[in-house]
Amino acid sequence: MNTINWIASYTLLRKEVARWVKVWLQTVMAPVMTSLLYVLVFGHVLEGRLEVFPGVSYTAFLIPGLLMMSVIQNAFANTSSSLIQSKVMGSIVFILLPPFSALEMYLAYIGAAVLRGFAVGLGVFLLAVFYVNVPINNIGIVIGFALLGSVCVGSLGMIAGMWAEKFDQISAFQNFFIMPLTFLSGVFYSINSLPPFWFQLSRFNPFFYMIDGFRYGFFGQSDQPVMTSFAIMLVATLVLAAITIRMLANGYNLRDQ
Repeated sequence: MNTINWIASYTLLRKEVARWVKVWLQTVMAPVMTSLLYVLVFGHVLEGRLEVFPGVSYTAFLIPGLLMMSVIQNAFANTSSSLIQSKVMGSIVFILLPPFSALEMYLAYIGAAVLRGFAVGLGVFLLAVFYVNVPINNIGIVIGFALLGSVCVGSLGMIAGMWAEKFDQISAFQNFFIMPLTFLSGVFYSINSLPPFWFQLSRFNPFFYMIDGFRYGFFGQSDQPVMTSFAIMLVATLVLAAITIRMLANGYNLRDQ
């Protein structure tokens, strides 16, 4: 069994991290400001008019959902944009020529996506706590779901980046798949408030379990049992990771660029 070349994987990780750090105003600060605008607008309109969990203000309820939404959207953006840029510019050859294994490449790209997602999430949280008090019931659950969510959607971003041949295909994937699943996952509401049809439909949305379990880490309350959400997320993450590594090993839509 081949061992992992950690030096090679770490080198590629540094390259990927440097890529988004150099444009931090676009990759970190812009999504942080977008999330804060959601807090200000929705918090102002619905604060005092809606109580989702007993004893939890609506603005406080909103923060974890926006945090997770920021984490997973930026994890997706990091891996998908990196691969499609490399393919369009022709620089993907410099990644394929060195003797990277599929697992080493996967760990590097996903590691960079997780770090970017966490950077954005931390930025949103640090600024949001000045606006509203957000308790943390279990920091381990918070970090665990944030990690699973960013790895899961980061893997989805790698799949999209390998599949796409043009930038507009990545945009279509994000606008017609990632965004609807995110906004219909309970970021702004509890699925228990939905009509029966939409409630049942929401239970098939994996993004719902990311956000619901993540929110449990803050309030100790959720729409579904936290272990159910964890199990579903773990399975989804492992399946997408396996698919992604398999595609990398086969050079799917990469070696013919």
